[in-house]
Amino acid sequence: MHEPSASLQNIVHQASEEGVGRETLYHLIEKATEEGAARALADLGLQDCKASGDLSELRALLESWRETRRTVRQIVLRWIIKIVLTSLILGLAVKMKLLHLGPAF
Repeated sequence: MHEPSASLQNIVHQASEEGVGRETLYHLIEKATEEGAARALADLGLQDCKASGDLSELRALLESWRETRRTVRQIVLRWIIKIVLTSLILGLAVKMKLLHLGPAF
């Protein structure tokens, strides 16, 4: 269980001074947070038994998207390197008169 925040501790202290038992108050807080979490999941459409499968599927989809982005980035970089190196080799071949391209226009 997490440590309660300072404001939560203040509420518990104040409730204790007013006669509410700490244990009762913590049970109320725990129940309220559980209901709040359940409501938030329901608002997101993740309250049913398929929710964990949906989240697993979304995580797999997101990982696939990230892998695809990495792969595309690598492919683009390889093509840029190939174009630059090919241009350099062609330039050297023309400079060394190993290749004659003739007038451009």
